[in-house]
Amino acid sequence: MSKALFARRRDGRVAALQYLFSWSLNTPTDLADDLRVFFEGMEQPREHYAFGEEIIQGVILHCADIDSRIRALAQNWEFERIAKIDLAILRVAIFEMVHRKDIPPVVSINEAIDLSKQFSNADAKRFINGILDRLKDNLGRDARKAE
Repeated sequence: MSKALFARRRDGRVAALQYLFSWSLNTPTDLADDLRVFFEGMEQPREHYAFGEEIIQGVILHCADIDSRIRALAQNWEFERIAKIDLAILRVAIFEMVHRKDIPPVVSINEAIDLSKQFSNADAKRFINGILDRLKDNLGRDARKAE
C-alpha cells in the first residue's frame, strides 16, 4: 500500500470515528445533509475522506449486527457502560473486519488500537484489543491476509 493511500485511509478512519462518535450522541434526522455539513468542516475536500464515508455508511447500515457482536464479545461488561468513543472505535474496526475483505483483520485491529491511543484513555486499548482479538478468532479466515 502506498504512503498516500495509507494516509488517506488513516484520515478516513479518523473522520469516521469522529462522525460516528457524534452520531452516537445525537442521531441526525437527515443523514445526507448531516454528512455534507460534517465534511464541509474538514481540512481536505470530501473526496479525500471517501474511505471514511464508506465506513460511516457501512457502520450505520450494519449497526444492529455490529452492536450485537460487541455485546457478545464484551464479556463481563455492560454494553451501556462502554465509553462512546470506544464504541465508535469498535464499530469502525468490526465493520472493517466483517465487511471489508480487502483489509486484513490484524490491520483493522492495529488501526483501532492506534485510534484508542489517540482519542481514548490508556486502558481503552486493552479493552478494544480483547474484543477485536476474540472476533478475529471467530472470523474463519486468515487474519493477516486480505481476500
